[in-house]
Amino acid sequence: MAYVKVPKDLSKVKTKVALNLTKRQLIGFSIAGLLGFPVYLLCKNFLSTDISMILMSIVVLPILFATLYEKDNLPFEKHLAYIVRFHKAEKIRVYKMKSIYNTDKKDKIKEKITINKSGLKSNRRRRIE
Repeated sequence: MAYVKVPKDLSKVKTKVALNLTKRQLIGFSIAGLLGFPVYLLCKNFLSTDISMILMSIVVLPILFATLYEKDNLPFEKHLAYIVRFHKAEKIRVYKMKSIYNTDKKDKIKEKITINKSGLKSNRRRRIE
């Protein structure tokens, strides 16, 4: 009897369109082919075959990298956007926190004064000393 492994998380399964490739991979390989072959054919007339193959590889490899690269279920463009946004962000991040355990009475008095000055009426009026 033949058994087929079914993944537990079906959200990670990608649909294959043709030749066991996803739509993204088909588009990326097509663009790489459309750019790579003309570069090779044009350079072959002026340069030797091995140098024209190296130039074709230099043109095609970034496209193939962007097509195949995936980290944390994110494609290359989104991952690159996160990296750029991280480096453009402000470098110094100040963490400010007000303690809920602060029992300083001066803070409570200041808070009560600001509430009374703003015109809000509170139901509980106690004098804090």
